[in-house]
Amino acid sequence: MTTGSQDPTPAPARDQAPDAVPDDARDPEPQDGVGVGPWPGGPDAWPDLAGPDGRPRYDPELLAHGDRRNVVDRYRYWALDAIVADLDTRRHPFHVAVENWAHDLNIGSVVRTANAFAAAEVHIVGRRRWNRRGAMVTDRYQHVRHHPTVEDLLAWASTAGPDGGALPVLGVDNLPGSVALEGYPLPRACVLVFGQESVGLSDAARAGVQDVLHIAQFGSTRSINAGAAAAIAMHAWVVQHAGPPPDAASAG
Repeated sequence: MTTGSQDPTPAPARDQAPDAVPDDARDPEPQDGVGVGPWPGGPDAWPDLAGPDGRPRYDPELLAHGDRRNVVDRYRYWALDAIVADLDTRRHPFHVAVENWAHDLNIGSVVRTANAFAAAEVHIVGRRRWNRRGAMVTDRYQHVRHHPTVEDLLAWASTAGPDGGALPVLGVDNLPGSVALEGYPLPRACVLVFGQESVGLSDAARAGVQDVLHIAQFGSTRSINAGAAAAIAMHAWVVQHAGPPPDAASAG
């Protein structure tokens, strides 16, 4: 679900960007052993296709043939648009941005994790084209916005906060002078920015963020990859600000 940088409101359209990686390059939806079969009892036993708000909720194709998608149980048999609409009512107010100057393979993983933690949006900074394989189709449910440059991202953030104010922008990288993520009071509404794999935050990103945070490490490696770092940082936000998920006992 990709939008441009000019409109500050996440667009519900999920049209593929003209130069995006085609669908056949993505990992497929899980099939065997995942999900549920056709709705028991056949069409006569189907629930009302519309939800309480009168908008379409259930997908007749899924009711008839089963739902093998990798979604949590509460969304079984729901139409794609209905899932997105429901997520839009409870997305968290943090955003995730990742620099993409060389087709970073971690971006798909970042999008998948952002969907798992109900991030408001993922922002791709740099090249529009990104490898969606690691997203495992979660980009269909997650708002994704493109910004050609870091400056464009910062300009968007300057008016994207509550009541039109600025969103705090925080970098995540293990740089000299950075502040430990552990114990840092993350703002409820904010943007977490991650650099390109192997090079980290660009000079423009370092100059534009409010603080740079690092993740504590205890082994021999100097760094962890951007996908892992993004997951840790998003979970740190969730620990500080989010309550229990709506289906804590469910797994898709």
